[in-house]
Amino acid sequence: MSLENVDWASIPSPLDEGDADHLIGCELPAVPLGSTEGAIVDLASLTGTTVVYCYPMTGRPGVALPDGWDMIPGARGCTPQSCSFRDHFAELSEIGCDQLFGVATQDTGYQSEAVERLRLPFPLLSDANHRLLEALQLPTMEVGGVVLLRRLTMIVIDGTITDVHYPVFPPDQDAIWVIQQLSST
Repeated sequence: MSLENVDWASIPSPLDEGDADHLIGCELPAVPLGSTEGAIVDLASLTGTTVVYCYPMTGRPGVALPDGWDMIPGARGCTPQSCSFRDHFAELSEIGCDQLFGVATQDTGYQSEAVERLRLPFPLLSDANHRLLEALQLPTMEVGGVVLLRRLTMIVIDGTITDVHYPVFPPDQDAIWVIQQLSST
């Protein structure tokens, strides 16, 4: 399965408003998140190197995205981002990524369809109750009255955020950024 072909030059890029500047050095809060593997994951309890990428929402084939989705800076690209992490999963594991998770505000039932369709070798986590979002004061956007996460990626070592990629653009290059960060440490 190849990445979706997107002309990123035709999509407005998100701006860095400083909404993620506070994250480096923060300890992850003890927040239980539902996983597409059926378990509850508390990111704060994980040891080693964990990569957590946050994204607005995954679309579904045959289901329309919100009006104007492509022109909302940072909205477009959840599938290419997830597929990039899928395609680089083995390399990430080899260079020290012990755990990899995608996080969105959609419920695990909705996310499970994406894991299966995209053949993701890692789970997606649901922050449908906004507990992680609120505890870390993660950047958000509101689309059609729904609060969604803005796209960002955190490298976490033993529960502490050591690096943040924000804003992520183009999204299909996010896994490459993580590889570069992990390779330089």
